[in-house]
Amino acid sequence: MENRHLSTFVAVARCSSFTRAAAELSYAQSTVTAHVKALERSLGVALFERLSDGVRLTSGGERLLPYAVGILDLHADARAAVAEVGAAPEGSLVVGTMESVTSYRLMPLIEHMHLRFPRVRLAMRPGVCERTYEAIRDGSYDCGFVIDDAAERSGLESVTLCAEPLSLVAAPGHRLVEAGEVTVAELRKERVLGTEPGCAYRDLFESVLTGQDVEPFPILEVGPTDTIKRGVAEGLGISLLPTVVVREELRSGRLVELPWSVEGRLHTRLLWRRGGERPALRALIETAARSVAEGG
Repeated sequence: MENRHLSTFVAVARCSSFTRAAAELSYAQSTVTAHVKALERSLGVALFERLSDGVRLTSGGERLLPYAVGILDLHADARAAVAEVGAAPEGSLVVGTMESVTSYRLMPLIEHMHLRFPRVRLAMRPGVCERTYEAIRDGSYDCGFVIDDAAERSGLESVTLCAEPLSLVAAPGHRLVEAGEVTVAELRKERVLGTEPGCAYRDLFESVLTGQDVEPFPILEVGPTDTIKRGVAEGLGISLLPTVVVREELRSGRLVELPWSVEGRLHTRLLWRRGGERPALRALIETAARSVAEGG
């Protein structure tokens, strides 16, 4: 197996298309096809199944993918290990993240990385936590920032950056603002706004509100956090969000925090594939630990 063939295989798997992979790699499509066929011959198994709108991995291809990513990572690590000592980190990092983390935690980090490591290029890819975990495992992302319960994730390493307190917010004048104690039963009478499933704080609130019911409590999915905050402020419903996201609105009085707190703690973490570190990623890991903590 040649590294160039494995690299082409990973690109096709990521793009689900020979054509898109060829464009990404700046190859002719015939070259991509030749690389994949050579790899299939060496392994004695078909790696892709052709579909009307692209390709998908066969069972053999699915088994090969994590090994191919690991081999390419080891190759990159080996090259970095014998490079000139003290050379500045360089290269591209594809970083999974959440819109709430990027907007309210990561801007100082991005600025710091740009100033200190100008040869490291960050490409941020927003999405929910579950999508980020899988993209890191299959090599589509180099790492990812998430808000989750800090549980160990198979095949992934992590560093916890900070705790993320949550606030249940409503519009000023909401009937529950003056309540001495807000119960789950009272909350179940309200319209709840949230992000799509797979976001830790949305899933946590949904679980609490669902309780022992068979059907999940209905969450009105209205989009990103800025849209949720606007909807809550206009009286469309209530929402559970990271406190850092609603800090300014609480200070200004545009939103009000309800007297209720959810059990369970969430944290902002940076995760990467086990064994997938390289100099640019190590620089990001070390910088994140400082920048996010200093951001408060």
